[in-house]
Amino acid sequence: MASVCPPAASTPPALPSGPAVFKTIPYAFILPEILCGTWVWILVAATSVSFPLLQGWVMYVSLSSCLVSLLLLLSYLLGFHKNNENWKVLDSLYHGATAILYLSAAVLQANATIHSESGPNSPLYYQLNSAASFFAFITTFLYVLHAFSIYYQ
Repeated sequence: MASVCPPAASTPPALPSGPAVFKTIPYAFILPEILCGTWVWILVAATSVSFPLLQGWVMYVSLSSCLVSLLLLLSYLLGFHKNNENWKVLDSLYHGATAILYLSAAVLQANATIHSESGPNSPLYYQLNSAASFFAFITTFLYVLHAFSIYYQ
């Protein structure tokens, strides 16, 4: 009589550490998020923050998101997660919340772009604000992709 073995317990995929972070989706999105977010901050700062109420929020979101994402990237590179599944939840919640914040910042930056069309130094500031709006929406998209792709690993 043949004995029937119970099915092997499926082990969840290991969280990447070291250089494998750059080869694994969604963790490979972290570096482009940081780079695009840095461009948002640089481009808005280059406009001398013509609309402080609108662009102040954009600069806050872009700078704080870059710093926290950089810390998250370093923690993955150095293996601080120790393959704990709670890091997936933390990562997903952070990127989901940041996507919402970045969407609000991108909309405010688009509004600042519209207002800069007729202001002083209009051609230069309009172009800088347009580029900042573009990168803000790209960064929002990257954060959304990262947040949702964790579930499809």
